[in-house]
Amino acid sequence: MSHTVGVRQAQKQKTRQALLDAALRLLEDQSLSSVGLREVTRAVGVAPTAFYRHFTGMADLGVALVEEALGSLHATIGEALREPADEDRIDRTVALVAGLVRTSPAHVRFVAREQHGGVAAVRTAIAEQLARFADEVAAFFAAEPESAGWSEDDLEMLAGLYVDHMVMTASAFLEAGPGGEERVSALARRRLRLVTLGRRHWLD
Repeated sequence: MSHTVGVRQAQKQKTRQALLDAALRLLEDQSLSSVGLREVTRAVGVAPTAFYRHFTGMADLGVALVEEALGSLHATIGEALREPADEDRIDRTVALVAGLVRTSPAHVRFVAREQHGGVAAVRTAIAEQLARFADEVAAFFAAEPESAGWSEDDLEMLAGLYVDHMVMTASAFLEAGPGGEERVSALARRRLRLVTLGRRHWLD
């Protein structure tokens, strides 16, 4: 009996992932608000009623895509921040963003488009993920000696600059043509150096 339940669960998870993957393919060149539930189920080869065993609607599927795109990055970003030298931290952060765009361009494009898109639940999910990143970055910086005397508001502002920069850099990598990745990387590193220099002298 337990084996049968396990097989059913595995099949259910497989169908759920197939729906997410199909939606992501359909979202390559259109927004979530313009993709229909029937388009997604047709692409997977399941009945529309099967969709509701996994998601309450397209907005719910979109929120799941946000989690899939951003949820696993928190630990990785933490590793980049723990680099002891500023230059190593900058290089690791830019490389992280470049690697994400290289391996998961469809997810990055989805987040970039839907951050200001027409589906409120998805906009909120993206904003919450980015706010969580900012909180984690602020907490990390707060523990460093360079942040002695900084107010909580200033730490949040600094963290927001880092997160906004990562989002902007991801979009730039997406738009970069052949051979353009190194140019985007170089500019991203220079901008982070500028933020780092400003941080060192903010309380002067």
